[in-house]
Formats: sequence, structure tokens, C-alpha cells
Amino acid sequence: MNTEPTVFIIDDDAVVRDVLAHAVEAGGYHVQTFANADAFIAACTAGHRGCIVLDVKMPGMDGPTLQRELLQRGIRLPIIFLSAYGDIPLTVRTIKAGAIDFLTKPVDTDVLLERIRMALEINSRFVEAMKRLENLTEREQEVLTLAVQGKANKEIARLLDISPRTVEVHRSHIMHKTGATSLLELVEIMQEIDKWN
Repeated sequence: MNTEPTVFIIDDDAVVRDVLAHAVEAGGYHVQTFANADAFIAACTAGHRGCIVLDVKMPGMDGPTLQRELLQRGIRLPIIFLSAYGDIPLTVRTIKAGAIDFLTKPVDTDVLLERIRMALEINSRFVEAMKRLENLTEREQEVLTLAVQGKANKEIARLLDISPRTVEVHRSHIMHKTGATSLLELVEIMQEIDKWN
């Protein structure tokens, strides 16, 4: 599993790839480049951290198709799209599907680096939220889901066919395992995850 946040640049134009990689590395980020979507899919796993700078139009699988493929595979990396053409309907679709931004080429380096900083911050919050929930049992996850919906212990007990006391025990375990100090903090954790699901 790759633990260092990485900026993955995917563009079929070798010159563009090199220019972007140089600019992003000069900005202090770790970079990996790929000439096409298939090469990236072959190298990427759900454990990768970072973000993607993705060309829209490429031979084979294009950028929006890769975006859908990654979501289906459970790979939640923020995407910054790059295109030589301003296409408003496509921009709207990619943003609705979770892209951070849609920038036109040639891209302003300062703007790109700012979007990368934002994307890495978003990815970091998502990874942290997932880590805080990874040790919960299936039952604890069920109790958590209902609790953040605002349901009281008695209602959770009735819905899950367990005693209110058992719900209290599960809630105590959830707080301990996640390190949360309040229900509000648990809601915030779940919101970070829901943004990507």
C-alpha cells in the first residue's frame, strides 16, 4: 500500500505530462505519471493516497470514463480534470460525479497547485475518517449509522431487535474505537465518508 500522498498525472501527451510533472514536483509534491487510463488502473489500488490530474480526451478510455471506473472499484481519489476545450455539460457531469475542478489547458501553475493542495487535504480527511471506522464491528457500524441519523437508543434497539442497554454498550465501543468525543464528531466523520460514496 502506498502511504505517501501522490499526485497522479494521466495525460496521453508526453510533453504535457512532463511539464505538469515538473511544475507539481517543484511545488513540493510526489508525482507519478501515466500515458493512459489503463496504465493507471493497472498500477492503482484502493490503498493509494493522493489525487489525480486527469486529461479529459485520451485515446482508449477517456477521463470521465476512468472517473466512473474508479468509483466502481472503490478507489476514492479526488480528480482535477484538464481539457483543451471548455465543455460546460461535461464539466457539470464530472463535478457532480465528485471532481474537484475542471481546468482548461494551458493551465495556470499557481491555480493547479492550489487545487492539488485542496484535493490532497480532502483525500487526507477521507483517509483519516476511514481509519477511525475500520475497527468497528458490523453491528457497531449499524448502530453508528442509526445514531448519526439522530435516532435515540430505544429506537435503535427496536430497529435492530436488541436491548437499549446493548445499544449503549455499542455506542460506548464506537466512541472508544473512533476516538470521537461527541455524536457531532461522529456525524462529521460520516459526512467525510459520504462525500465519496
